[in-house]
Amino acid sequence: MAFTLPPLPYAYDALEPHYDAQTVEIHHSKHHQTYTTKLNEAVAAAGVEGKDVEDLLANLDSIPEAKRGPVRNHGGGYWNHQFFWESMAPNAGGSPSGALADAINQKFGSLDQFKEAFSAKAAAHFGSGWAWLVVNEKNELEITDTHDQVCPLSLGHKPLLTIDVWEHAYYLKFKNVRPDWIKSWWNVVNWSEVEKRYAAAS
Repeated sequence: MAFTLPPLPYAYDALEPHYDAQTVEIHHSKHHQTYTTKLNEAVAAAGVEGKDVEDLLANLDSIPEAKRGPVRNHGGGYWNHQFFWESMAPNAGGSPSGALADAINQKFGSLDQFKEAFSAKAAAHFGSGWAWLVVNEKNELEITDTHDQVCPLSLGHKPLLTIDVWEHAYYLKFKNVRPDWIKSWWNVVNWSEVEKRYAAAS
């Protein structure tokens, strides 16, 4: 079964004014579509058709080394983007609640301190990539980043939240001022989805 481009869980303009419709449309219909197409080519070349993308990314060592790079890059691009879209929602932002809120406060001191640390990680990431909140191999919350399309699943982590800091993710509206994109993005974070992910990871 070939991979297909997952539909966005909202309209292209649903995240306005924080994330502009033109960028969302191009990002989804062009960039995410390209990763989808290239992933199908990569799995065919590697002879691993029929596996789900999470399984492929979590078990890259099972793919022949000569064929591994394209599966990592395009599989990561495919999965990371879908996770990113679902990390956002219209009329979102605000604060987490319940067990996730308690864990953030315990690990980082407060939500504001977490947001400051996460924003700093995202802003300081060199080149293309992602900043993540994950549950690490010690079963603890951790802020991390990955380059290009490396997926936390490939590192043994359980991702909870991500922001895309490739320039194509924000350049049309925010130009080269990545910190402005990060500040705006907090207004669309889908905390209810992050809470579900944390419950599943725990």
